[in-house]
Amino acid sequence: MLRKFSLLLTLVAFAAAYDLEANPFIDIPFKPITTSEDRIKSHGYPGESHFVETEDGYVLNMFRIPYSPKLNNAQEQRPVVFIQHGLFSCSDCFLLNGPDNALAYNFADAGYDVWLGNARGNLYSRQNTKMSVNHPYFWKFSWHEIGAYDLPAMIDYVLAETGEKALHYVGHSQGCTTFFVMGSFRPEYNEKIKTAHMLAPPIFMGNVTDGIVVATAPYVGTPGTGASLLENQLFIPQNTFISRLLDTMCSTETIMLEYCKTLFLMWAGPDLGNLNVTLLPQLAETHPAGISSNQGIHFVQSYVSNDFRQYDWGTKKNLEAYGQAEPPSYDLTKISSAVYLYYGLADGSANKEDVLRLPEYLPNMRLLHEIPEPTWGHLDFIFAQQVKEVINDKVLSYSNSYEGKK
Repeated sequence: MLRKFSLLLTLVAFAAAYDLEANPFIDIPFKPITTSEDRIKSHGYPGESHFVETEDGYVLNMFRIPYSPKLNNAQEQRPVVFIQHGLFSCSDCFLLNGPDNALAYNFADAGYDVWLGNARGNLYSRQNTKMSVNHPYFWKFSWHEIGAYDLPAMIDYVLAETGEKALHYVGHSQGCTTFFVMGSFRPEYNEKIKTAHMLAPPIFMGNVTDGIVVATAPYVGTPGTGASLLENQLFIPQNTFISRLLDTMCSTETIMLEYCKTLFLMWAGPDLGNLNVTLLPQLAETHPAGISSNQGIHFVQSYVSNDFRQYDWGTKKNLEAYGQAEPPSYDLTKISSAVYLYYGLADGSANKEDVLRLPEYLPNMRLLHEIPEPTWGHLDFIFAQQVKEVINDKVLSYSNSYEGKK
């Protein structure tokens, strides 16, 4: 077993040093790359790819399931749901559980027009009309910009395309964080939200137990040398050769499944919990999907400050950016959307104590739901074996209730 693991490490090391574009003649039968649109169509659903440009030039790729082939409702006016992924993820995560259990298909089969967003910097949204990906400022963004610019741009586009005035929103992890940014920083967008479902929301983070956050807090949690060295760059630069190599091995070699689990744990955390492990080969195709280092640093700052506020650049730069020495806190009382909060007891990133701080700030909170399963963790909200029964059906029931559906 040790020899096989050493072989894997050797292959990864070789891939890291190998320039695929400069050496195009290597002959390895890699699996083809599968996009969210491909996944949707592979299950017999209509799939569409859409692009929208933000006001600061980032080009975001969204995917759509306009209707369900099971309902024959293509010509009917359908309520819209917009679903936003978390950190290190992309639109694929809401499709991987397949048509019976994945949230996107569940909404489509319930009669919704389903849109899947992708934040700037992930593998689907890595273009900017004003600068190249190699520009030193391309990666100068955190989840503030995703909430302040990306979500509004995508929501406006979706509403224009569908003719609707408002939509349902579902976010997981960072998809909740960015919604809270939008709702407080761009409060006019609350009027465009019918219901807002927050799955594992990392807003206040003072009680987080996630190992990476806690371990890196002394180094990047406050402005200084550590943060300065890591800021404004792609976090864990992706290598096409590595991605295709691991994807192919995880998908075709049974013996490699344990190694794929190990690699997944390096990204996701120390416990697979309720995860549907059969999804690991598909997860390896596009995860981690890519983020700016500033996004991770911003979350660590939230842990250190125990506050929900904008990015801390240090006193001098804060004065330039905000006109004050400390970054301003988001005014959560401006979030007038109907908010539904869902949290797990084994979630190291969205701790129960932190989530319970939110209700007093939210004037229109409709639900505070604790998942009764004590082992329910952060990624279980999208990848658990029983996610349909525990999460999806509940989110759908509240959305249906708003629409007057049974």
